[in-house]
Amino acid sequence: MKALRTDIIVAAVACLLAILSPFYPCSGFALGMDKSQKLFAVNAGGVLFITGWGIANWDYGQETPRASREGWFGQETNTGGADKLGHFYTTYVLSHGMTHLCDTWGYSETQAPLYGSLSAFGLMGFMEFGDAFSSYGFSHEDFIMNTAGASLGYLTKRYPKISEKLDFRLEYTPSFDEPDLLTDYENMKFLTALKFDGFRVLQTGIWQYLELHVGYYTRGYDDDDSDPRRYLYGGLGVNLSRIFRQNDFPKTSTTLRYLQIPNTDIQVRSSPL
Repeated sequence: MKALRTDIIVAAVACLLAILSPFYPCSGFALGMDKSQKLFAVNAGGVLFITGWGIANWDYGQETPRASREGWFGQETNTGGADKLGHFYTTYVLSHGMTHLCDTWGYSETQAPLYGSLSAFGLMGFMEFGDAFSSYGFSHEDFIMNTAGASLGYLTKRYPKISEKLDFRLEYTPSFDEPDLLTDYENMKFLTALKFDGFRVLQTGIWQYLELHVGYYTRGYDDDDSDPRRYLYGGLGVNLSRIFRQNDFPKTSTTLRYLQIPNTDIQVRSSPL
């Protein structure tokens, strides 16, 4: 399976555009276009970018259509399932970014999450479609995780009560000896955070700053001489997003809903799976 390098780049660029778009209302892109035209243009641009990159770097169009079976979270898979959570996380973040973009264009609170999530699902799905015409093949597992990421992205934006209680985050501790930081699964952890401040009864005292974590990570999959290992873990963390929001740092607060700062929680991990 190919690395998620460009998947994550596409998501990062889209989310960056989504965040910056409100500050450039007079750009040539926006002038004379209604919200539906803007949405179409962004998605069309994403498709064109993926197509061009795929032809140049992933041999798109060089093979007859085929599918591949990569497995899920088994020890014998290429990354122990870390790449599958990478697909989930990328689509989830892209869904939120596109939803924000739709919101700034004037879509309603019901339309924005729907169109944003469908856009994320479509762009990531198109990438898998392109893989079918390359040596990589269409991955059913990746497609399912993309679908799950877009679905959670929709639900957490459409129903804010869910988002108040749950975050899905990436924790990354760079080693600085890995040339490809974006696929450095050896130093990544994926986690779900249950935020106490999302429950009315816990919105006072110290409880409002705490959260429970459940996560998964793998180690040893990029070293042929080591024994690959998979771990589940639980943790008790500090809700940094709430702290920064209360101190008038809204952008930092938003970022910390997607990224977990290392060493800001107490973790207890399982034995190797």
